[in-house]
Amino acid sequence: MYLPITKIICGLIVGFLTYGCQQQPEKLKQKPNVVFILVDDLGLVDLSITGSSYYETPNIDRLAKEGMIFTQGYAASRVCSPSRASIMTGKFTARHGITDWIGAASGEAWRSHNRHDKLLPAEYVHALPAKDVTIAEAMKEKGYKTFFAGKWHLGSEGSYPEDHGFQINEGGWDKGSPMGGYFSPWDNPKLPIRVKGENLTMRLANETAEFIKQHKDSTFFAFLSFYAVHGPIQTTNKKWQKYRDKAQNKGLGESGYKMENVLPIRIVQDNPIYAGLVESMDDAVGVVLDAIKNTGLEDNTIVVFTSDNGGVASGDSFSTSNLPLRGGKGYQWEGGIREPYFIKVPWLKNGGSESDFPVIGTDFYPTILDLADIDLKPEQHMDGISLRPLLEGKQLEVDRPLFWHYPHYGNQGGEPSSIIRKKEWKLIHYWEDDREELYHLPSDTAEQTNVISEHPEVAMALSKELKAWLSEVGARFAVKDPEYDQKLAKERKDKIINEMWPRLERERLNVLSEDFEPNADWWGSKGTKD
Repeated sequence: MYLPITKIICGLIVGFLTYGCQQQPEKLKQKPNVVFILVDDLGLVDLSITGSSYYETPNIDRLAKEGMIFTQGYAASRVCSPSRASIMTGKFTARHGITDWIGAASGEAWRSHNRHDKLLPAEYVHALPAKDVTIAEAMKEKGYKTFFAGKWHLGSEGSYPEDHGFQINEGGWDKGSPMGGYFSPWDNPKLPIRVKGENLTMRLANETAEFIKQHKDSTFFAFLSFYAVHGPIQTTNKKWQKYRDKAQNKGLGESGYKMENVLPIRIVQDNPIYAGLVESMDDAVGVVLDAIKNTGLEDNTIVVFTSDNGGVASGDSFSTSNLPLRGGKGYQWEGGIREPYFIKVPWLKNGGSESDFPVIGTDFYPTILDLADIDLKPEQHMDGISLRPLLEGKQLEVDRPLFWHYPHYGNQGGEPSSIIRKKEWKLIHYWEDDREELYHLPSDTAEQTNVISEHPEVAMALSKELKAWLSEVGARFAVKDPEYDQKLAKERKDKIINEMWPRLERERLNVLSEDFEPNADWWGSKGTKD
């Protein structure tokens, strides 16, 4: 009797193992799809889930709750093109050379702005380097169908998405803002006009959703890069009214701005135009998430959500406030570089979990490859690490510094500076006068107290490491302007304080007034579905 039972048990074990061996290779064959959603100029606290009580973002909130929320997620730059290039290449900005938004004046051309600054901004690379293997090219090499929709701003013709690994390009060209506005007819040769008054943000989402539906039986890498919420900010009358009422019901503060080092900066979220634009972007995200679900791909699709730099609190459209973080787009403080940073990997079942490990835009490249079981390219994504262990609930034993290099003046008030963050410390080196600021981020996320005098040894070590790294990668620097005129610079500053600041306060109240009307057809949106 012993022998037959043994045979039976062995037979069951063999059968189970055989079944398992038959199933596992089939499972491994099914590479995950990837949908990457990049928002332009979205601040960390521009979402309900990250702290806004004014903006409403239910679809993005749902996505965040279904994935991992990285509470210390960073963009690789305080402005768009450098940050986007770092996502595409896995390299920090000083290494790939795109250190300012492509099209910004540099060198002596900077004087044409009549800002009377002390330095002439550094020269920089004006197109995504062809020698780099982008994440799209890496995915395409492994059989992924690659798709891009929206803002590119990484070079002119010859350096468009289709020149860097994307097989389909809907709307990506050299311009960095929504030329012609958010309602058609827009001025975009890569996105034909279909209906007058069509919403640009929704159109890009619909194009992405259609791509997902058409390729549900293949494996794809879709990159949705919204022009929203970049200025010029626009919305419909209906959404403006909703958020105008909401602001009024909350109670309007006497002032909406305070003076930062260079420009006034918004200190309250109460702009109903921007709020409507944020909600439209969230509506569009919902369309894409629904497409993933309705095609039955939800269990096998990685979704990434982030922004390319902080919210615009100064300059441009003075759209939002990033408080309690200091600064915003273009600035060297946390408000310029801290971002929403969510990754949903459905089979890991870690929805709503958080990680406080400092992560950055260069990490997306190796993380996506790793999650798709594609061999990493460490010679390419040199400044990124795979976050897969964190997503799997493990510890990541990596003690790495993060670097930012911006040898330029931002349109928003940022100053030429370089940054190193290592563990809990952040050091900023300013190139105008070589002064430095040191912040202990766990106790001072708002960067209100420069503790360099209390911790000179920490500052010295970080400064030395920062400068050594910049030298190693061949970073370019701003140079002193021999025509700098201190008197003219002071006159400009006085004009900003005495004329610009009061004007901004008046415009804020005007936008919130009951009879506000930007133009007769609300930027071309009247008569269209809201």
